[in-house]
Amino acid sequence: MNQRLTSQFVRFSFSLLFSLGLAASGFGQADTSSKAVSAAPAGATAAAPAAGSGDPAAGEGIFKANCKSCHAIGEQVVGPALKDAHKRWPSKAAMANFIKYPQKTIDGGNAYAKGLYDKYKQYMPNHDFLQPADIDNVIAYIVRESENPTAAAPVAGAGTASAEAGSSTSGEDSSGLLAPVIGILLLTLVVVIILLVVVINLVSRILGTKREELSEDDLDQMEGKIDWSVMFNHPLFKGVVAFVFVVIIGKTVFDQVYAVGIQQGYAPDQPIAFSHKLHAGMYEIDCNYCHTGVNKGKSATIPAANTCLNCHNVIKTESPEIKKIWRAVEKNQPIKWVRIHNLPDLAYFNHAQHVKVGGIECQKCHGPVQEMEVVQQFSPLTMGWCINCHRETVVKSGGNAYYDKMVEIHQTKYGTGKMKVEDIGGLECSKCHY
Repeated sequence: MNQRLTSQFVRFSFSLLFSLGLAASGFGQADTSSKAVSAAPAGATAAAPAAGSGDPAAGEGIFKANCKSCHAIGEQVVGPALKDAHKRWPSKAAMANFIKYPQKTIDGGNAYAKGLYDKYKQYMPNHDFLQPADIDNVIAYIVRESENPTAAAPVAGAGTASAEAGSSTSGEDSSGLLAPVIGILLLTLVVVIILLVVVINLVSRILGTKREELSEDDLDQMEGKIDWSVMFNHPLFKGVVAFVFVVIIGKTVFDQVYAVGIQQGYAPDQPIAFSHKLHAGMYEIDCNYCHTGVNKGKSATIPAANTCLNCHNVIKTESPEIKKIWRAVEKNQPIKWVRIHNLPDLAYFNHAQHVKVGGIECQKCHGPVQEMEVVQQFSPLTMGWCINCHRETVVKSGGNAYYDKMVEIHQTKYGTGKMKVEDIGGLECSKCHY
């Protein structure tokens, strides 16, 4: 072992370390892959409905979508606590009629209904869109919760968003493993170099004690110094640095060009400081209560001012933000909300098809909205992102006769494999572009 060998080894080691360091930092900075967080529906304890008295499990969903913003079972919110409400009404029919037509019931002279109005000084909105079976289910839910309350379920999407995020974005996460792998290799190489330097120094000391036995050439090599200019001017070093530089610049340019038109992370200021974290998170108001079109058509719709005032005609009426709503109503002017999620005109998307039929949770596309003080665009909403979802999402065909024949054909062709959206035409161009 001699000094020239040591110099060559050190030069090569530093060159390799420098190149790997550039590669690791470059790929780490250029990694802009998006991650979608979705949420699983909140678990609920289902109870078997009593014969002829409605289904409390179905009633729970209706209650959360239409009643929870103003009522709770065990405590007063805007309206009275509903525990044992079925016992306070003279009959189930009278209670059902009040749920559907409250003002009509009060004006009709129902003593209990009139007493509620005298106490709370406001009319409950009509629920004439509910079918008799829906109202039976809601009453059954109130009965069940009054007699045997279930434990509070977690906010939809809050407990399971990260789990689905891991499964739905595993492909994207794997692409981000390059930088950590390079980092581990780099650390391993540093340890090996340190050990080799120690060995080289030890050998050099041993040889130094036997200078008289070495030839003149060996002495010249041992006493030689490292010429760093040789390493930096070496064609191999220049080539590696140039290659890494070109790769980093190319990747950065590609990512920036690809991101044109993608508004992920866009969180504009709104005319009214509405907190989804407070309403959807803390108070667990169902998304469907405000965004009423999500189960009916293409657009989820923005809530009308009177939807806000269902609660805020008695809650925080002196708040400056609530006064903005009142001013809009008094002037008969719409509130100019700033749109956040906006697909290009060439793409067709229908909320009802995904939410009502597909059973997709809001958080699948919009992220953990119940945790957002200011709503932002969580997902990239690109064509590739949508197609990947169609490739991974299993069709919820249970209880929907429309899919029976498709499931039969799929099982015949593929055995017991689950039928995904791509298997029923979810990747066809005309599904979204026509």
